[in-house]
Amino acid sequence: MTAAADRPCDTAAELLRLPPEDRESSPFTGWTRAHWEATADGLLAAARRYATPRGARLDLPGRPSRTGVRSDGLEGYARTFLTAAFRVAGARGADPHGLLERYAEGLAAGTRTPGGDDEESWPRIADHTVYGQPMVEAASVALGLRLTRPWLWDRLGPGVRDRAEEWLRGALRHVPAPNNWYLFPLTVAGFLESAGRGDAETRRAVERGLELLDGWYRGEGWYSDGDGRAFDHYNGWALHLYPLLHAHLAQDAALSARLGARLRAHLDGFALLFDGDGAPLHFGRSLTYRFAANAAVALGALTGHTPLAPGVSRRLLSGSVRYFLDRGALSRDGLLTLGWHGPHEATLQDYSGPASPYWASKGLLPLLVPEDDPLWTAREEAAPSEGPARAVALPSAGLLIQTSGDGRVRLHNHGSDHVPPHEGESARAADPLYARLAYSTRTGPTASGNVPDNHLAVEVPGPHGAPVRSARVRIHPMGAAADPDGAWGWAASWHTPVFPSGGPMVPGLRVESVTYVRGGLELRVHRVIGAPAGARVRLTGWAAPPGGETDTADPRSYDRQLPLPRGEFEPGPHGPQSLHGLHGWDEETPAALRAPQGTAFTPWALVPALTGPAEGAALFVALAALPSGGGPAAVTAEASPLAEAAGLVSADGARTTVRWNADGTLTRIAFTPDGVDVTTSTDGP
Repeated sequence: MTAAADRPCDTAAELLRLPPEDRESSPFTGWTRAHWEATADGLLAAARRYATPRGARLDLPGRPSRTGVRSDGLEGYARTFLTAAFRVAGARGADPHGLLERYAEGLAAGTRTPGGDDEESWPRIADHTVYGQPMVEAASVALGLRLTRPWLWDRLGPGVRDRAEEWLRGALRHVPAPNNWYLFPLTVAGFLESAGRGDAETRRAVERGLELLDGWYRGEGWYSDGDGRAFDHYNGWALHLYPLLHAHLAQDAALSARLGARLRAHLDGFALLFDGDGAPLHFGRSLTYRFAANAAVALGALTGHTPLAPGVSRRLLSGSVRYFLDRGALSRDGLLTLGWHGPHEATLQDYSGPASPYWASKGLLPLLVPEDDPLWTAREEAAPSEGPARAVALPSAGLLIQTSGDGRVRLHNHGSDHVPPHEGESARAADPLYARLAYSTRTGPTASGNVPDNHLAVEVPGPHGAPVRSARVRIHPMGAAADPDGAWGWAASWHTPVFPSGGPMVPGLRVESVTYVRGGLELRVHRVIGAPAGARVRLTGWAAPPGGETDTADPRSYDRQLPLPRGEFEPGPHGPQSLHGLHGWDEETPAALRAPQGTAFTPWALVPALTGPAEGAALFVALAALPSGGGPAAVTAEASPLAEAAGLVSADGARTTVRWNADGTLTRIAFTPDGVDVTTSTDGP
């Protein structure tokens, strides 16, 4: 392999041998089912070159994960097997490339001597506390076997079947991580029961998984990923996917109806989280799985539990896959890279290895839908985000969705924090993928170690008098609501500021935050309580390249030479103009802070920042807008509507109420002992 193989590829269509576009049936993406089949075939062919002689492991190039090379090789087998299973099962057993024969041989070789030191043997399944990644991969192996049972499992010799069962049962006999991992034993057990190998052990695994799933359900179609408050893409590609697909394959009508109703509710809001350019929301961990984010949409189309018209579903599904292929997700030798567009180390988790991106296989679930289904025969329709500007509140998860009417999507986070309930708060636990106030389909959070975007920090004197800034870790929701027509919406939360050194903890220090949205604008209101003498605050906005573009279709974006500003700050029209101070700040116009590690969207970024004094109790109000693409002129224009609203905000002397009068609409935001009270009227002041 050469260094060029690690650079983003700008010829994905050629590498995957995609057919010509069909803009008649697919006016938005040009994609048909044939494009999906070619994508699956191309991804499998590229990865297969790295298989061991008997195919039990796919040892893809790149830095190993924390679980080691042998586990990574199993991951390569299991996750690509899922793609092969969708491909063959969706074609009703047609297998012109001989995929299942190779995976059958790999299964036989990998389970011959589990834990062995040879080049084929799979590692044994163990508890999650000893890096039990094989339990995760067992679910993909089991699901692949279940989907292809007539053409693979049923043709294996009895010895291979017995060995495979014994290896898979390790997932039933060891302790999963306390989150979506409990659905891996459920998936393994579901396969064993479908193959006539069920018993009390498999029944317990299914029952335990469903019991925990019910406890994690928070309403409006959203599950927490475990007992805490982690709401992210695991909702779609794990918490909905595994149990409902199990119920669907088992033809369990009652379970399908119960879980399907939750999926339908989830898709009511989640369908808005895809940009008009196809991008899913950049939010939460494991984003290197990329188009796996469309799994919930595909599952709804497969099972019928969806509020979306078939043409809308296909628009979202094809758009999300094409989005990444058009932006360098493939290396020059056709492998999925670790990153979002191209490779990007700063967005990765330490459990991610070279084969991890192949859980994007879950995004190929639409191949299970028959070719004569309306999903494939209906004409594509516009994505929900391409309609009028809209706000949708999800109080159960503490989230607020905002679309701008131009395809761009924002998610305001007042409820998802990824902090297990048994863990205390520490700034070292602050996760950029959850701790920010807002996320979007056009910008990523800045990397750890850089100035955080979309964050309110309290600054207090630290050790030896050096100032330290706080982190937002555990988030406590205070409510969320939206106008029934989507004209406006709000969400609120509070948090205890914590500091990187583990202290100083400031007794009584608290930050209450409200985001109120209307159209393309965000009114951000923060009340700081109990701040010590000399305390200050800093609010940051959306991270963007110096020119202001928040996305680019150029797959070579990570190779571009960006015009870097001179000095530490770059204020004025050349910096990001997506934030405007309205109350409590030293200046109305923000400075621009440097983020040299950039985001998943750009290798280098500027972040707008406002600062102000915060001793005692203080109220801060700012107006924000997501920068639009198009370079400096477009970004400078973004400042205009923000500046025009500057004189329309007032705050009462008790520093508890904010009034924003704009466009003939009066919004009143009041902090009360019971939480937050938000009212909107058109009656004037």
